[in-house]
Amino acid sequence: MNNDILSYDESTKRAVLVVSTLAGFLTPFMGSSMNVALPAVAAEFSMKAVSMSWVPMAYMLAAAVSLVPFGRLGDIRGRKKIFILGLVVYTLASLLSALSFSAVSLIVFRALQGIGGAMVMGTSLAILTSVYPSCDRGRVLGINTAAVYLGLSLGPVLGGFLTQHFGWRSLFLVMVPIGLPALVLALVKLPGEPAESKGEKFDTAGTVLFGMGLAALMFGFSRLPAVPGVVFILLGLAGLAVFVLWEKRSKAPLLDIRLFRTNRVFAFSNAAALINYSATSAVAFLLSLYLQYIKGMSPQQAGLILIAQPVVMTVFSPLAGKLSDRIEPRVVASAGMGITSAGLFLFILLGPSSSLFFIVSSLLCLGFGFALFSSPNTNAVMGSVDRRSYGVASSTLGTMRLTGQMLSMGVSVLIFALCMGNVRITPEHHPAFLRSLVAAFAVFGVLCVIGVFASLARGNRKSGTQYQFPN
Repeated sequence: MNNDILSYDESTKRAVLVVSTLAGFLTPFMGSSMNVALPAVAAEFSMKAVSMSWVPMAYMLAAAVSLVPFGRLGDIRGRKKIFILGLVVYTLASLLSALSFSAVSLIVFRALQGIGGAMVMGTSLAILTSVYPSCDRGRVLGINTAAVYLGLSLGPVLGGFLTQHFGWRSLFLVMVPIGLPALVLALVKLPGEPAESKGEKFDTAGTVLFGMGLAALMFGFSRLPAVPGVVFILLGLAGLAVFVLWEKRSKAPLLDIRLFRTNRVFAFSNAAALINYSATSAVAFLLSLYLQYIKGMSPQQAGLILIAQPVVMTVFSPLAGKLSDRIEPRVVASAGMGITSAGLFLFILLGPSSSLFFIVSSLLCLGFGFALFSSPNTNAVMGSVDRRSYGVASSTLGTMRLTGQMLSMGVSVLIFALCMGNVRITPEHHPAFLRSLVAAFAVFGVLCVIGVFASLARGNRKSGTQYQFPN
């Protein structure tokens, strides 16, 4: 099936790019600004190190569980409907998070925000890919990726400023005036498109198995090394194994397992994304704590330091995406992951007297490597599948990203639990906290090296064939 059967005029393409780019900005902006605000949240609700990590993890878990189901629903019911509903849920959940009255309520509303984010993320990339021909795909995906990194860039700076001067609740309040214009623009400008899997059944049983398995796995990971953590991990793995067996037999699967078995580019590109995000996502979280607890910086000052990485990612992502239209994405993405590994290993040298020059230089290295990896890897995934599986492909990639982010946080929480215990990060625990940081960056560096081999193993996209769902 030809990816470019449907054609759209230039004004429609531009409108889709603007809406998708704006949506791509929202969720990373919220996530990166929350990293800076976590000490303030923990102080207000008297949260310990491990429980504090559930503020970002609740969002990521809910989004990871929801992404593939909403991507599939978008293919069946129409991506525009799911996208718009997602903006509504995300904006409403942001308002409720600002009104949180306890740590538990904040975590619940963050989970609701994650569901809304999944609706947006699971469809926006598919909508963008469906209106642009393959010869322009790397360029527009690079622009979209740059918007994601712009959100990451502005998050620490604006988040630090807002937290310091107006409190952490203001971070959620600013999402409302950003989300509402995005919603209006989507309603007015986003073109209607055919539901390319219209009439197919939605795999409810598969959705339940997938959600329960992933939720149990990640909850168990956060409870290690305690015995209940091991039990939940085993239950999660068993649930995901049953999910795979169910999907193989399902006539209308939530996630066609054949995508992984018969499409080498798709399988290894998603594996590379999972490994890359597992190795890098907790960096901002860890460094934010380091800068505020060890260096004694304010949230605003910490944000100004953390901006170094996403700024580089914002600048170089469009160039990397465009480059992947001309050079095999495998080559560009693998080189990027190698540079990322170097940046992670540099942070093993982090200590109480580390200079800001060293920290910023390491972040620049990390950001450049990630920029070279992300948009070419996305280009490889979306270019390896047929049009009617765009929704599932983009949501699967999003699930890899969010699962990687959760694993990254899970590794950090596990290392905190082993090196520090579940205590507040006070001066007497600073040496143990620093040991935790060094251990985490060592693990992440090794993971990223493994990811280089997964990226190289995908083969050439341009010599491969696109996967097509059977009729």
